[in-house]
Amino acid sequence: MKKLLFFAALFVMGVTSMNAQGQFRAGVSGGLPIGNAGDFSTFAIAIDLGYLFEISDKFDAGVTTGYSHSFGENVDLGPLGSFSVDDVQFIPIAGSARFEVAPSFILGADLGYAVGINDGNDGGFYYSPRAQYGISEAIDIVVAFRGVSIEGGSWDIITAGVEFGID
Repeated sequence: MKKLLFFAALFVMGVTSMNAQGQFRAGVSGGLPIGNAGDFSTFAIAIDLGYLFEISDKFDAGVTTGYSHSFGENVDLGPLGSFSVDDVQFIPIAGSARFEVAPSFILGADLGYAVGINDGNDGGFYYSPRAQYGISEAIDIVVAFRGVSIEGGSWDIITAGVEFGID
């Protein structure tokens, strides 16, 4: 919990001390856990909050945070019985970069650290490449891969959702 408060305080101080012109972004996504995560989770949701600065006409960079929740699955072991897997939650704290490849089409990535929230989850390196399509000046459709390198593997999710620009 101390790590979470520390990273949240750093994020807030960083965003509030910035003087350059930028834009707040907020998004919500649903996702499918894959790989190791798919063996133990059925569905995931993610909420993102970020602040991006316009570096050039086609390139934005900034910071992002959010919340990711993967819902645990009941695993059936046949004659040995079954057990329930706990939900898995992360709070990513990352740097963001977005590049406009064509009008209304953006490629980007978030890189940082995902703080593990649930018991036994220490978190790990966070990476999220993404593609965005602008359907209006303030609304984008986003498809992303979200990965967290954890001890013994990775926790990977493919998500689709909506992101809003907040002026």
